[in-house]
Amino acid sequence: MPIYEYACAACGSEFEKLVRESSPAAECPNCHSTDLRKKLSAFAALSSAAARELPAACGSCGHPDGPGACRFQ
Repeated sequence: MPIYEYACAACGSEFEKLVRESSPAAECPNCHSTDLRKKLSAFAALSSAAARELPAACGSCGHPDGPGACRFQ
């Protein structure tokens, strides 16, 4: 289920919407127009070298900041 970013051609507002296969056509939450333009979105990706530099996940809770980042020890 991707999240798309839209810009409304009618009022200029920008918003995100979670889109499922069964979702109705997107509409602006501000003015309810369906004249929308999908924005080009950047996505996050880690190279394997960058991933090796991250701390290991906490062994107790899986917190991504590593051991001791949470209250569970």
